[in-house]
Amino acid sequence: MAFRDIRVTGDPVLRTPCEPINDIDERVRQLVEDLVETVDYDGRAGLAANQIGVSLRAFSWNIDGDIGYILNPVITENSEELQELGEEGCLSVPGLWYPCERPAYAKAEGIDLDGNPVTIEGEEIWARLINHECDHLDGHLYLDRLAKDVRKRAMRELRESLEKA
Repeated sequence: MAFRDIRVTGDPVLRTPCEPINDIDERVRQLVEDLVETVDYDGRAGLAANQIGVSLRAFSWNIDGDIGYILNPVITENSEELQELGEEGCLSVPGLWYPCERPAYAKAEGIDLDGNPVTIEGEEIWARLINHECDHLDGHLYLDRLAKDVRKRAMRELRESLEKA
């Protein structure tokens, strides 16, 4: 297993939709090991494959010590009810947190390394995680979901933080 570096805003891999996983081979098994090891740190809730530079549809999670992964996730249900605006952050947008509206409930279906069906679902943080990570796999960042005035402020603060780095 290997702890992988996180790609940050500006890296084109983050804006490229990920390809579905058609064959579960050693490369995919290694990807899952890397995703699980890299997400297994305090303060990390989820990690999409493209955040570690791999354009395949997979993500891992670490919610209250529950660590797992899903391959080829597809959101099959989102509630119309929205969560109260909660602060959202992203490993690929380090240090910046903004209020982002998300469905109160979400459900995603995919497969595991043995090709067995996997369903993850939940409210609040689980719903936020499912939508956030699936957005990554579709080439979107949470910044894209911000209200216009908040997004304008976020982009300014992002530019300023990148200039300092």
